[in-house]
Amino acid sequence: MKTLKLPKQVEAELVKVSKVAGYLWQREWAERNAGNISMNLTSFFKKEEVQGIGKEVPFEFPKGAAGFVIYITGTGCYLRDLVDKLEEASCILYINEDATAYSIIWGGKRENFGPTCELISHSSIHLFNSINHPENLAVVHTHPIELICMSHHDLFNDEEELNRQLWMMCPEVRVFVPKGVHCTPYALSSTAELAKVTIEAFKTRNVSLWEKHGATATAPDVEKAWDFLDVANKGAKLLLTCWAAGFKPAGLSNEQLTELEQFT
Repeated sequence: MKTLKLPKQVEAELVKVSKVAGYLWQREWAERNAGNISMNLTSFFKKEEVQGIGKEVPFEFPKGAAGFVIYITGTGCYLRDLVDKLEEASCILYINEDATAYSIIWGGKRENFGPTCELISHSSIHLFNSINHPENLAVVHTHPIELICMSHHDLFNDEEELNRQLWMMCPEVRVFVPKGVHCTPYALSSTAELAKVTIEAFKTRNVSLWEKHGATATAPDVEKAWDFLDVANKGAKLLLTCWAAGFKPAGLSNEQLTELEQFT
């Protein structure tokens, strides 16, 4: 039976996945089976290496995703298991040339395994990135506590002001999340509508804050996607901490924020 040998570059990226999954669990951002991670690995494989492995499972992908090779976490799987059970809790799949099915070509060793229910969102984002931001190969979706809180606040209805208040809390937030957070309107999980609104977010922002749900970031690798989420959430945590202490933070001035743009 034909099997897939992983290139060293792919193995290195999977090590990063395990590390980031541990961070997410430790931060309490990945309760039970919450969150999912994926990476477009198409460029690491030749076509003949990935075809003819595994059984095809019907699924309607965006047509442009035909031939993609994607690493992705499993439905119902716990992100904490990615630390030491990577091949059980996730897989690498190959999307057929008609974009009508996928086959699991690595991993997925858990009984009744299937890719995350957010497969349509992840594949759609990877297609968008391949056209508009080909350097962005990774997608991380998780549940950052303080950012989710902000999605319940009135500031969520004023994206510009929300970002100004996050940025003003700390210079690093302005520098390392330079495009800011998108206030992404609520859409049902696992739907093409959620994929659509998330792609809209990534046209202008670093982070898509899913209303009353979680947050998603895309970047060249999973560690950089984690950084966007981590730093953005730090801004939200600082803001909420000040409010909880009973005072309105002075924050960086607009002039100081503008001055920081030279480092972005």
